[in-house]
Amino acid sequence: MAQPWLLLSLGASPFLLGLDAFALGAPTLMLILVGGALADRADRRRTILFFQSIQMLCPLTLVWLLIAGAVEPWIVIALSLVVGVTDALSLPSFQSIVPSIVERKQLPSGIALNSTQFNLSRILGPALAGVLMASVGMVGAFAVSAASYVPFILVALWILPRTLPTPDINRNKENIPGLWTSVGEVVSDPILRGALLTVLVTALLCAPVITFSPLLVKEVFHGGSGQFSMALGALGIGGLIGAIGLMAVDPKSDRRFISTNFAIGFGLIVCLTAFNPWEWGLPAIMVFAGVAMTVSNASANALIQSNAPERIRGQSVSLFMLAMRGGMALGSLLTGLLVHWVGVQVALLVNGMLALCAHLLIRRIWLKAF
Repeated sequence: MAQPWLLLSLGASPFLLGLDAFALGAPTLMLILVGGALADRADRRRTILFFQSIQMLCPLTLVWLLIAGAVEPWIVIALSLVVGVTDALSLPSFQSIVPSIVERKQLPSGIALNSTQFNLSRILGPALAGVLMASVGMVGAFAVSAASYVPFILVALWILPRTLPTPDINRNKENIPGLWTSVGEVVSDPILRGALLTVLVTALLCAPVITFSPLLVKEVFHGGSGQFSMALGALGIGGLIGAIGLMAVDPKSDRRFISTNFAIGFGLIVCLTAFNPWEWGLPAIMVFAGVAMTVSNASANALIQSNAPERIRGQSVSLFMLAMRGGMALGSLLTGLLVHWVGVQVALLVNGMLALCAHLLIRRIWLKAF
């Protein structure tokens, strides 16, 4: 909530806003497969704790710079790069721990529950950030962000498994295929490949509507941080609704239909955002965007983790994160250039139309796979 608004308050251009999102997600393109290898070969608990501790230093740095009056857009972007690196190396471990906590048949519900807590933070985070930014400013928002890592780290120490979830693999690491061999094994499976392509197109063409929502608020609707907070909160509400709805879905249901149909819906929502002339319409649209994105991505994630062999589950998750985070990073950068040339509304319309065409094609091919 606070970071893109901080960049805009520092006079950053739409391109720099997109560059910041790219810096946050770009390490995924280069390091997420390494993170997947760590998840399959190392102690996932230690990996998570180490990199999250480093990540906590980034908001602390911003607090110090804001107090000193020395913050610059390039520093904010550089810290986003640090967060991106730590995320890329730790997220596969975090995601692949879920199957070691719940039974395989409960995996879709476990992933949906994980999405529930994530989207609940999207609701509470913007609301809290809006209050802090209006009362004590950016310093308060980033200070609370830094403090929020402490309970996470304590809970991770308490609940996360201390070893790899598969002792046989831990004793015989030679049974784990090499990085590129495991990647090839994942993408050669038509079910897993369809899930990854769906997530990639959604991240590349639809997710930038989130990145550039502050620009919509500020330049199109001439609103302030309160309106931006409301839009992000609405996105979280939609995501929470979608995640709760997924927990009610029969675990035996074909997640391909759910993932691809909601991805198509997300493309329509992005087109609708481009045509929306009303300030109050943006939060309403963001609710539907949150539903569509959460249901599509969580269903694809459940498909991947349910169908991937245990010995390469970490690498499978890393490819999911590569499609989602890397696609969002690249999409934000390219959309930022397009916004610079044609404006935010036209850029979103182009993205939405391309997403619709791509998802319809993926749906046709993916549903033919058994």
